[in-house]
Amino acid sequence: MRILITGGAGFIGSHTAEALLARGYEVRLLDSLEPPVHVGGWPDYLPADFERIRGDVRDPDAVAKALDGVDVVYHLAAYQDYLPDFSRFINVNAASTALIYEVIVSRRLPVRKVIVASSQAVLGEGLYRCPNHAQVLPDSRPREQLEAARWDIPCPHCQSAMTPVPATELVGNPQNPYGISKQCQERIAIHLGRRYAIPTVALRYSIVQGPRQSFRNAYSGACRVFSLSCHQKQQPIVYEDGRQLRDFVNIHDVVAANLMVLDHPQADYQVFHVGGGVHYTVLDFARIVAEAYGLEFAPVLDSRFRFGDTRHAISDISAIRSLGWEPKVPAAESVRQYREWLLSEVPATDIVGESQARMKKLGVIGYAVTAPQTPLTPSHE
Repeated sequence: MRILITGGAGFIGSHTAEALLARGYEVRLLDSLEPPVHVGGWPDYLPADFERIRGDVRDPDAVAKALDGVDVVYHLAAYQDYLPDFSRFINVNAASTALIYEVIVSRRLPVRKVIVASSQAVLGEGLYRCPNHAQVLPDSRPREQLEAARWDIPCPHCQSAMTPVPATELVGNPQNPYGISKQCQERIAIHLGRRYAIPTVALRYSIVQGPRQSFRNAYSGACRVFSLSCHQKQQPIVYEDGRQLRDFVNIHDVVAANLMVLDHPQADYQVFHVGGGVHYTVLDFARIVAEAYGLEFAPVLDSRFRFGDTRHAISDISAIRSLGWEPKVPAAESVRQYREWLLSEVPATDIVGESQARMKKLGVIGYAVTAPQTPLTPSHE
């Protein structure tokens, strides 16, 4: 079997490629190798066994060349950033997905399955329970609310305190261009897959962690930024009050999910959450990272916020669990694995400081201008 992985040189793509190679499959990688994630061409960690094509998933010729003779496609290439490149999110994440199906259909290629990488960002602010209005899907918090340090989201109907609950795959309420592009990608893939009888699966990854996660990508999550800070013997910067809930999943568990849906016809034409099954406050997770680096934990909590962040992001993973998949790697082990990799790839510059400066310039970073209020939502451990 020959398998194409778009974004194959990246974090999730390279690990998935190695697992497929270990099964005895032929693996072809398509990657544009763009900075800041990639510097200096194809990364050294890729085995020589992979067929490599340097190209853009938006380029019809590159996509056609990559799809030639392929049985299965893992479409993992994506664009993530805080830049206001609104059209690029749609072009890279959604339009490229349509292009893949367009080439398959127009050339009558015998592709047996397409697996696309979606994101928890499709959930937006997620699902809440209000004591008066049952389940609620709130919109994102306005800047005025964040500047007043009112971190939690009240019910939009009655202003009561709400409790966040894990959201199923039926929830889709993205609040930023990246999440919107990923929801478009899901719908394009599932619809065209059904329409043309191409078995298709979309996987909504939670925050994926582990070795090879780029420390140059500002969008790549808490493990990266906290680890870089602790590596430099600096206290981690924790946004808001640190009581935001997050759902982390290890890269090896993600790879296991990627391979499982390849084997499972029951997964065809469905969307699945791939998460860690345990929800951490950001403050608790920062403590886990500090402990891994032997740093006495005294985080920077200065009412700083990142405009556009969700308050809570937690996924219900019961659907994929019903197929036999289970997350196995705890967050502390993910941090340990990332630390080991980071020490072998020590960055030469203060990436955390550079990232903070860049986000401030873009208007992403802000500070509350009034004293923090007691959060509406109780602490969740």
